[in-house]
Amino acid sequence: MAGSGWAPPRLDGFILTERLGSGTYATVYKAYAKKDTREVVAIKCVAKKSLNKASVENLLTEIEILKGIRHPHIVQLKDFQWDSDNIYLIMEFCAGGDLSRFIHTRRILPEKVARVFMQQLASALHFLHEQNISHLDLKPQNILLSSLEKPHLKLAGTSASHSTCPHGMRSMCSVALLSTWPLRWCVSGSMMPVWTSGPWGSSCTPPFASRSFTELEEKIRSNRVIELPLRPPLSRDCRDLLQRLLERDPGRRISFQDFFAHPWVDLEHMPSGESLARATSLVVQAVKKDQEGDATAALSLYCKALDFFVPALHYEVDAQRKDAIKAKVQQYVSRAEELKAIVSSSNRALLRQGASARDLLREMARDRPRLLAALEVASAAMAKEEEGGGEQDALDLYQHSLGELLLLLAGEPPGRRRELLHTEVQNLMARAEYLKEQVKMRESRWEAETLDKEGLSESVRSSCTLQ
Repeated sequence: MAGSGWAPPRLDGFILTERLGSGTYATVYKAYAKKDTREVVAIKCVAKKSLNKASVENLLTEIEILKGIRHPHIVQLKDFQWDSDNIYLIMEFCAGGDLSRFIHTRRILPEKVARVFMQQLASALHFLHEQNISHLDLKPQNILLSSLEKPHLKLAGTSASHSTCPHGMRSMCSVALLSTWPLRWCVSGSMMPVWTSGPWGSSCTPPFASRSFTELEEKIRSNRVIELPLRPPLSRDCRDLLQRLLERDPGRRISFQDFFAHPWVDLEHMPSGESLARATSLVVQAVKKDQEGDATAALSLYCKALDFFVPALHYEVDAQRKDAIKAKVQQYVSRAEELKAIVSSSNRALLRQGASARDLLREMARDRPRLLAALEVASAAMAKEEEGGGEQDALDLYQHSLGELLLLLAGEPPGRRRELLHTEVQNLMARAEYLKEQVKMRESRWEAETLDKEGLSESVRSSCTLQ
């Protein structure tokens, strides 16, 4: 039975202690199971008097759905009970508090830490999306931390979720107005997490921060483009993702599929228990190709392996095992550097062989200004690559050039110029792919070398402590 006054309610099988938080409809308490294990849980007490009959029935239905959800980055709903006064949601306890408090006490998170957190959030959203469940109240207060020592995100507030179906999406009004969609607040729930991932991803700076409700409403209704602050500086991929998340027009906003596949989110390389196994598998293939004398394929596989070794280092908590992984990484990086020199030498030879064909193509493109301009960009990319030190700029030039050349190739009539253009596009794509792997290998090596032995939690503490 529920208690009265300030004292926690009484619930069979549990001892409710301190109050963790409260809202309009519910209060959350820390509790201990009376069993021998003395398991620590969080119990959310929803007052029945704050809900009408239909709301109670809907809540119970959703609880039944959520009881079956099991994901490492979603707060587990273990069970539920009810009495004459309350409905009790018995949930996994997260000792680290919520993300809002975590950020406010540290003022700002390093981008590297924010990216790991975003991957964990995206992983949870991807799981819900595959279950046809949409989270309708995504905000920092509903994103909890497993602990402060080894913080892992746990998505909560899933009782404010709805099951969706292909023939109709349920709607509701968001109560988190500062991060709400600019669609008069009432919106389709199936895509709400895409918008609301943006504000907290940008150091939890609300896109509509205002001093009054009138000013807030005006900003929400405005068509002005949301501008990201210049400080702190963000990587190109991070800024691109945030701008695409905070696109007002739903038709232009990044889709779920593109969000999960975005290079800054990169769910494929998210730190997990599978990271080391996937890295090892790729290394086995790399060694085989290396022994066969296929330097290009071996280098590519070593680079792909490094993309999984770095997440494996983030995931590993045992210091001895982490040191062993680091030693392997250094060994594979050294071999990759040797292969890089071999492949680079081969590429330079091929570049000299292709010079005459490239000159002929340029001569045949004199009457096609657009084609000639794209070839000039490709030449600038090769020159930048040969200079060294500007790999990312060279890669951007390659991608810009290829975007144009592929379109022109599709419209080019059969003939010698088309044959030369097709060959040139293939060569440029190979060079761009090779360069992309070099950039990723360098970044992976740098991250592996600078990763602190105590992992993510120490990175958070040392980088975010208040001055």
